[in-house]
Order: sequence, then C-alpha cells, then structure tokens
Amino acid sequence: MQNKSALSKVLLFMLALLTWEIMPAFAQANAGDKNSPKEKSLYERLGGVYPIATVVDSFIEKLLVNDVLNANPAIKEARDRVPKAGLKYRVTALVCQVTGGTETYTGRSMKDAHIHLNISEKEWNAMVTDFKKTLDEFMVPAKEQNELISIVESTKKDIVVK
Repeated sequence: MQNKSALSKVLLFMLALLTWEIMPAFAQANAGDKNSPKEKSLYERLGGVYPIATVVDSFIEKLLVNDVLNANPAIKEARDRVPKAGLKYRVTALVCQVTGGTETYTGRSMKDAHIHLNISEKEWNAMVTDFKKTLDEFMVPAKEQNELISIVESTKKDIVVK
C-alpha cells in the first residue's frame, strides 16, 4: 500500500514536471489563433502622419512641374487658385485616412474635386508615374507600394473623364 502511494506521488510529480516543460511550447505553437499580433495598418507600416506628409510633399512638388499635367489648362487654373500648402495638407489627410490613420479628410469627393479638370488617361498615367517614382525615392517597401497603388487606382473612375 505504501508503495502504491509513493508510486502515485512520483507519477504526479513527473506529470507536473512534464506539464511545466511542455505547456509553454504548446501554448506558443497554438497562439496563432487568438494571441497572434494583428497585422499593423498600412498607416502604421508607413510610419504615420509625418513620413506620409513628407512623401506627399515630394509627390505634389513633382506634379506641379509635370509637363503633361501642366499642358491641361484646367489643371493649370486650379493650381493657380489653390495654394500648394493647402493641397499638400488635404492629400496628406486623405492618405492618412484611407490607410487607417486617425486623421480625417474633410475635402470634396474625388469626383467633385476633379470633374472640371477633364483629366485624360495620359494625364492619369503621368500622375501615377510620379507617384511610383516618389514611393521608390523614399524606399517604400513593395507590399506597401502595391497597397497604395491599389488605393489610388480605386479612384480612377472618379477622376479620369476622357
């Protein structure tokens, strides 16, 4: 009887020891379901408002001297009317909002903001080229570039009219 009690204690001790050793590894291996960290938003992966504002600043500067865009008199007139600092502010707020940031874009819809500019496919492509150049210059990783380009492409139907 005493041997049975001693054997039970040894078995319980071994079970406890085994559980102590195995459970952390088991928990870590199965943490993917509920405990794995959620992927960061595009906004977070881009670094937040300050890096986004820096990229937008460079991008807008490229657009302002783009010969293809400047050949469109409606775009030229809008640029003369809208201060570039205001444009940069609005675009920064828009990019922050659509990438998951807390900033709020309060400007007009893409359609309302661009309808009178008569933007062509050629002008659209010139803008996208400058956008990609800017992203490359700031070494934005490919995954984030693809997500940004997808967001931009989703607005094309509201911007290109001819």
